[in-house]
Amino acid sequence: MLDIKFIRENPDIVRKDLKKRNDTEKIKWLDDLIKKDEEYLKLLQKEQELRHKRNLITEEINELKKQGKDIKAKVREAGELPQKVKELASRVEELREKISYYLMRLPNILHESVPVGKDDSENKVVRKWGEIKKFDFKLKDHGSLIETLNLGDFDNAAKVSGRGFYYLFNELALMELALQRFAVDILVKKGFILAQVPLMLRRKPYEGVTDLKDFETMMYKIENEDLYLIATSEHSVAALYQNYIFNEDDLPLRYVGVSACFRKEIGSHGIDEKGLFRVHQFNKVEQFVFSKPEESWKIHEELIKNAEELFQKLKLPYRIVSVCTGDIGIVAAKKYDLEVYMPREKEYKEAVSCSNCTAYQAARLNIKYQKGSEKEYAHTLNSTAIATSRALRAILENCQQKDGSIKVPDVLVPYMNGIKAIGKRNNSNNKKQ
Repeated sequence: MLDIKFIRENPDIVRKDLKKRNDTEKIKWLDDLIKKDEEYLKLLQKEQELRHKRNLITEEINELKKQGKDIKAKVREAGELPQKVKELASRVEELREKISYYLMRLPNILHESVPVGKDDSENKVVRKWGEIKKFDFKLKDHGSLIETLNLGDFDNAAKVSGRGFYYLFNELALMELALQRFAVDILVKKGFILAQVPLMLRRKPYEGVTDLKDFETMMYKIENEDLYLIATSEHSVAALYQNYIFNEDDLPLRYVGVSACFRKEIGSHGIDEKGLFRVHQFNKVEQFVFSKPEESWKIHEELIKNAEELFQKLKLPYRIVSVCTGDIGIVAAKKYDLEVYMPREKEYKEAVSCSNCTAYQAARLNIKYQKGSEKEYAHTLNSTAIATSRALRAILENCQQKDGSIKVPDVLVPYMNGIKAIGKRNNSNNKKQ
């Protein structure tokens, strides 16, 4: 969230940013927030003055008693104060709750380079990499190919878990693991700390890392428990340091999180009927960094470059887009997407999201660092390294062969026990009839 001190000192910056987002509702929120904050500060001071006055009168009464003087007037005056304090305290708390409501929902301040646009159609292409392969045969969609090769099962997954879940078998299951190890090995060599994280978080720390709308549209709630299944390991890693103060020399601190991810994916995108691209459960290797403010924009570029390195080694064509104001959400100050090329549809599809959240998450989670004699909010950054289900789809389509087999990317062969191609199988144990 935005620091209330920043809003008090820079209301025009916040208002200008909301206009850039074309968010008229939150401009009204901002105006109301400023009015309520002014009232809050005045009443808070008045409440404190009354409490101080009550203490002074108590001392005066005690002194008058010692002197044997009449205390009735002072007792009467003291008797009126508790109700006044109670009324003020009630209004102060009411204002505090409303201010908190606004602060938790106002978006981050966007970096000046974020393109202005109404939706993802206006995201700006920054660069492209890779050669678009031309196929002299009709490509199978990846869902059909998986079933043809007996490498997975969507129908039985739908029966036991519902649409948007899947089974993977044999070489494809091995490739899924290979992608994780491949990404982890590269990032650990770059100094990232490998982390396996809790797959469930309580609501309070979760509110520190995400848009509150996600509790309705994305997260799965554990019934009768204050627990939510995580949508990404980013959330667990960020929450690790809630209410923490780093030493300045501790930063930057880089983590590579490995976890299953769970998402309702309610919205316009829907769920793949038979496929791996948009599903309720998948595995992901995630980059996450705590940094000092002056380093975060440089690190943001490093994180997207790390993701690009992985896709280049996999030899999967992609493009990098800078996400526009209408598509960026409220948490990030700037976001890149890496979109991998899907040859069957002849379209680029999102495979990586890379965000600099500046101090937005840190302010919610109260994560600071010691800077000389002062304490400042840290910056947090996150980027997908590999979301394995989406990478698998890209491999299944880009590496599809005319004979129906799949060429294994060279960098994954050592992680797949030397297997260089996935061919047609007829293993009846893979699939129940």
